[in-house]
Amino acid sequence: MSRKILLVSGALTAALALGGCATYRALPLADHAQLADRVGNLKHTLPAPTPRANPVRIDVDQPLSVDQIGLLAILNDPQLRTERGESDLAKADLTQSAMLPNPSVSLSYAALLGGPGTTGAFTASLAQNVASLVTYRSRVSAAKAHVSEVNAQLLWNEWQVAQKARLLAVDLYWGERSIALSAAELASLSREEADIRRAVDAGSMSLSELGPLQASKASAEHTLATMQLDQLKNWQDLDALLGLKPGVTFAIAQPVVPSVPDNLKALIASVPARRPDLVALQLGYRSADENVRAAILGQFPAFVLGGAWNADTSDVRSAGPTATFDLPIFDRNQGQVAKTRATRRLLHEQYQSRLDDSVSTVLSLQARSVRVAQYLAQAKGSAATAESQADAAKAAYEQNNVDQRTLTDYETTALQRRLDVIDLERGLAQARIALALELGLGLPQTRMAPLDSSR
Repeated sequence: MSRKILLVSGALTAALALGGCATYRALPLADHAQLADRVGNLKHTLPAPTPRANPVRIDVDQPLSVDQIGLLAILNDPQLRTERGESDLAKADLTQSAMLPNPSVSLSYAALLGGPGTTGAFTASLAQNVASLVTYRSRVSAAKAHVSEVNAQLLWNEWQVAQKARLLAVDLYWGERSIALSAAELASLSREEADIRRAVDAGSMSLSELGPLQASKASAEHTLATMQLDQLKNWQDLDALLGLKPGVTFAIAQPVVPSVPDNLKALIASVPARRPDLVALQLGYRSADENVRAAILGQFPAFVLGGAWNADTSDVRSAGPTATFDLPIFDRNQGQVAKTRATRRLLHEQYQSRLDDSVSTVLSLQARSVRVAQYLAQAKGSAATAESQADAAKAAYEQNNVDQRTLTDYETTALQRRLDVIDLERGLAQARIALALELGLGLPQTRMAPLDSSR
């Protein structure tokens, strides 16, 4: 009878163990790149902000705003596809932390082969590691805080991708305007050079009139080539963020420069509650603090409690509790306690450093945006004056009142003034957009990157 019970128990245990096992499922690698050949092939539907709300589609057939380009980068950046793996890994750690050790079962049977005995010997025991129950609550709390930390850090990664895309869009928009101005100026210089060359060939002008114009033209060609190379690199960087093939371009709407918030001090004070990187550090510190608690509780020695049932060959049966524990003479978990405390201290200082840096950056960007706005107002006035003087010089040149060199100088000055305005427009937009990010404003407060890589 005992043998039958032993066989049935073993079969039932094996069936339960196999029933709870995971099964293998292949996950093949992609055999080709997944780069879109036009902006219309990108993911451009934003997740619904609330369960009852409808998803929002970005109209990619119209010129895209700077903020829309940032959102498209979040939805399509190839690097953000790793978010699913990082999030799943943190959740797997939580699942592992919530698992209690399995009870230990021991079964043995000794058949009677001879001697005064009357039956086979049978032994059964069941034991459970009790020490793991002591640290269970702290371990699970630490793992939950880590999951939230990973989600906050992933949201910050999305913000960083969106910010990079937005700043590139600002560069590209104003870069295109700079290129157009420089190209128009170069075309004008080329026409003037051709006119003077014909006049020199006809003998009505001296060769000395041609030299300064050629020098200005060479400088303009160099400046234009540098701008075009910078523009090409910026487009390649933006295409990479959006998951587009290199060389794909699209229309960008004129950037809207955000205003400096009036309640700047209140926003700075509440930054730790809005910035995902600061929230992630707070949650990481909370997880580290729970690990300290778990390490201190881990000083409780390993303790296994159970029971045993025995039947010997003379059919004498006995049962009773069993206990196995370590004597904490040498190892009292000192190393783990010291390690977790050091980790908590490190995160404590990292959070303070990041918070100080964020406040310093906000104040610097605010001061910079104010100063750039002042310079921009002055530059616009100077550009208008230079443009008026260039027009007057051109009229005087047509009446032979000024020479070609003088006209070229006025036109070059007007071009430089207009380029200065464009550079300041670009700088102001970049400073204000960066200020909004440092304050934790202007970007989604929940993660948007899709959980799969399919288009």
